[in-house]
Parts: sequence; C-alpha cells; structure tokens
Amino acid sequence: MNNDCVFSVEIDSKKHVKKISVSDDAHDRVIFEGFLGELKEISIIESSALEVIGEHGALRVDVDADTLQSVFRTRDHVLRLNSGED
Repeated sequence: MNNDCVFSVEIDSKKHVKKISVSDDAHDRVIFEGFLGELKEISIIESSALEVIGEHGALRVDVDADTLQSVFRTRDHVLRLNSGED
C-alpha cells in the first residue's frame, strides 16, 4: 500500500494567493499560502479525498474517511502514521 499523500490547491484568482515560495535548493521548503475565503463545504469525495471548498477555491488531500474518523476518535485529535520514518 502506498502511503504517499497527494494534495492540490486550486485558487480561482491570483489575487487570493498570499505567498508562493519555491527554492532551487532541494532541502528548502516549498510554501503555498492563500485564501480559500468563506468556508462553503467540507466533504470526502470518492471515499478517498478530503475536500475543503471556500468561496475562492478548493483544497484537496487524499486521506480516506476511515483515517479521518480515527483522528477524531483519539483524545488529542492527532493520528501519527509511520512514526519514526521520514
């Protein structure tokens, strides 16, 4: 089973993008910040992706409903997967 997590951020206009930072150095972080705007909907799509839709765009992360339910069942609402691995 592949545990790689895929995400996409879709913003309907560059005026809602706060910051994009991409370095040529392989060890530096990549940052994408923006404004989804007022929250319109949160859903699980096709049983495999969390979708957060705002008035300015959408954020999608491939995390299944069972994993999300496991998070909310934990006392501190944090589920650590593959602990100790990078």
